[in-house]
Amino acid sequence: MSTPRTTTRPSAPTGAGALNVSRTLATAARVLRQLRHDPRTIALMLLVPCLMLLLLRYVFDGSPRTFDGIGASLLGIFPLITMFLVTSIATLRERTSGTLERLLAMPLGKGDLIAGYALAFGAIAIVQSALATALAVWFLGLDVVGSPWLLLLVALLDALLGTALGLFVSAFAASEFQAVQFMPAVIFPQLLLCGLFTARENMHPVLEGISDVLPMSYAVDGMNEVLRHTDMTAPFVRDVLIVAGCALLVLALGAATLRRRTA
Repeated sequence: MSTPRTTTRPSAPTGAGALNVSRTLATAARVLRQLRHDPRTIALMLLVPCLMLLLLRYVFDGSPRTFDGIGASLLGIFPLITMFLVTSIATLRERTSGTLERLLAMPLGKGDLIAGYALAFGAIAIVQSALATALAVWFLGLDVVGSPWLLLLVALLDALLGTALGLFVSAFAASEFQAVQFMPAVIFPQLLLCGLFTARENMHPVLEGISDVLPMSYAVDGMNEVLRHTDMTAPFVRDVLIVAGCALLVLALGAATLRRRTA
């Protein structure tokens, strides 16, 4: 009596469900290897926020209190903008070159891919935020009442938020030029409404309501809490949790909207 044969079907690519740690780490390692061979991108991510802070300090050389007032806020905003720009272009380049399509044809889920990118750029963000914070506090003399470590925490979360936003918007761009065009649409409104130029409660009620749902507003509020208070206040914890939650939410949306290739 013959035994029925059982056929094994090749496993289909996983979706955006549960993450696989080994695949996520492998993706992050691949991205970091690619970045290692691209010194211009590394310089953009690590040095540009520092150079902008340095320039800002000497723009207000005759008014150091002005630098103290906005320097902490920009310490979070500059890394966010830089990581948004670099991440959106890097992800789009992978899709237009066909790399993303080949990766997703393997047993690699969208969630694994997005998490791997976030982990790789997050590692760069740690270095970037540490350099910018050290420069602002210990070299440029940024006067903060709270702990510099809390400044570093908010700067890091802002950089991760920029990474998440960059990964998300890259799904809607068909070229690198279009990816850059998303900056005025995604970043500039937040920059104008975050409370950097005027207190949010002094804005038109409609604009104040919009600013209340924008993550950059809470990033600036968190930096200002460190600027004014020695301890970790309840508003600071709220702001940090909102920024972190927004970053995680946008990463999840990025995994859901990720496309294999550009049409």
